[in-house]
Amino acid sequence: MSKTKTILQTVRFKNQDVSKLYHMYLDSKLHSLLTGGGKAKISAKTGISFSAWDGYIIGKNLELIKNKLIVQTWLAADWENPNTPSVLILLFEQEGKDVTITMTHSGVPIEHVEGIKKGWDDFYWKPWKVYLEHLEA
Repeated sequence: MSKTKTILQTVRFKNQDVSKLYHMYLDSKLHSLLTGGGKAKISAKTGISFSAWDGYIIGKNLELIKNKLIVQTWLAADWENPNTPSVLILLFEQEGKDVTITMTHSGVPIEHVEGIKKGWDDFYWKPWKVYLEHLEA
């Protein structure tokens, strides 16, 4: 059994509404577009399986609280043990005019931690901010 680690990230989105960010993650079309074009199939329903990056990432929605919380199992195709998914928790908080997303990604195989950490920033948080800036322009 490979060793795992937990990744913690907190990202602040200025002048945004929590419902917009929650929807961006759970909408297949937007998820695909905003992560660089890898096809995503995702739903805002608990218990439903999802995939992202043309099937490179698969998982299941364990718990969804609209505009507040997303909990998913999450497994990448190149992880050594395909029977042990990680758990992703996204907590959305409206703080005045801003939104903070606190991400906890536990059970990530230690050899993939740096790549996954960088991937969240490069393929989620940065593109989301660029997309939202263009919407407002």
